[in-house]
Amino acid sequence: MITVNLYYTGENGSARHFAEEMESNGTADKIRAEEGNVKYEYFFPMKDYETVLLIDAWDSQEAIDKHHASPMMQTITELREKYDLHMKVEKYISQDMPESESQFIRK
Repeated sequence: MITVNLYYTGENGSARHFAEEMESNGTADKIRAEEGNVKYEYFFPMKDYETVLLIDAWDSQEAIDKHHASPMMQTITELREKYDLHMKVEKYISQDMPESESQFIRK
């Protein structure tokens, strides 16, 4: 699995408004329904009202590439511009949790 953390930052709550519009207009649900999407969720840092974290996970790079080539990217790009957002991106490739660390996970 490949996880991409996108930090959207704006001013005057614009990043939160962007996330709210992505949810209310159905774009987020369409992305969640795309083949290969594992997770697409927005989170709000407690101490930074002007930033929204999107955790976007896919089962392969091919699924990400297909998503990036979809018409939905135009909608997302237009909304990013509408809310004048800036981004920081982190990309991670998942691996199984080592047995030695499982003792720290409460299930």
